[in-house]
Amino acid sequence: MKFTKLAALTAVAVATSWSAFAADLSGAGSTFVYPVLAKWADTYKKETGIGLNYQSIGSGGGIKQIKAKTVTFGATDAPLPGKELDESGLAQFPIIMGGIVPVVNIDGVAPGDLVIDGPTLAKIYLGDIKKWDDAALAKLNPGVKLPSQAIALVHRSDGSGTTFNFTYYLSDVSPDWKSKVGTNAAVQWPAGIGAKGNEGVANNVAQTKGSIGYVEYAYAKQNKLTFTKMVNKNGKTVAPTSEAFQAGAAGADWKSQPGYGVILANQPGDASWPITASTWVLLYKKPADAALTGEALKFFAWAYAKGQAQAKDLDYIPMPEKVVTDIEGMWSAEIKGADGKSLYSMTH
Repeated sequence: MKFTKLAALTAVAVATSWSAFAADLSGAGSTFVYPVLAKWADTYKKETGIGLNYQSIGSGGGIKQIKAKTVTFGATDAPLPGKELDESGLAQFPIIMGGIVPVVNIDGVAPGDLVIDGPTLAKIYLGDIKKWDDAALAKLNPGVKLPSQAIALVHRSDGSGTTFNFTYYLSDVSPDWKSKVGTNAAVQWPAGIGAKGNEGVANNVAQTKGSIGYVEYAYAKQNKLTFTKMVNKNGKTVAPTSEAFQAGAAGADWKSQPGYGVILANQPGDASWPITASTWVLLYKKPADAALTGEALKFFAWAYAKGQAQAKDLDYIPMPEKVVTDIEGMWSAEIKGADGKSLYSMTH
């Protein structure tokens, strides 16, 4: 099933025909992580009998649902700051990394043909560059025949961690973007068409000639969308590959921020993809349902230990082993039941 068909099926796709085990897990949020989370959930169900009902509704929705205590965990690509985590009683940890890629629909332009740099991408989304044969794009693409066609902008309409990382990057490379629009999970877009989820953006770009959008790479790959190359912080032109995403995340000091909330956009390095991002899980440190939270921790421990091949198949980047060890230590020390006992043992 293509991800373009998943918008209305994201919850049931993971849980279809699964009987209601008492320990079935529920989650909501990030569409960025959905492709790999769906694969993990399917495999984990077969191995353990424990299901997962995950609603791919955007990071903003995931944060709202975990705060409302309607799900076992939330998933967000925009990390919560330390103060908000403390006030909410939430633990936060990253589970996977990946790349956000510009995708286009231009006749005669194949995947990787088009090169875009950050300042030019910002001007496109500000509405300052209106046609594909603009001089700035022609200068970056001397060997590509670009049409005199209006650019149709596609962006997220929902509260989105993908948007947070995309606008963080644009703010970092464009003073104009930073002053006029800024960084957030939902922004006042200067122009363009809104679509819900990575699924919606991918679908809109696939159906709209002359369009440009931004999606997590798995959606570009699964939908056979035309991705662009980008010029990174070091001035090097790079393609969206696992190696480039890994290079973009290589220098991250995960323990430098509360809840491991490190933003990976626009990292230095000749091989670095400029819009690399992560997804974080949110769980209560003292959950109302200790058994379900304990089962969720087992699921994520399994994903770290056994789900990495599936992640790599979708061009996600696994968390480094030393970071996983630190995260599991945090679980053991901080996530506890009403009796004060840890809900996770490092021996799992």
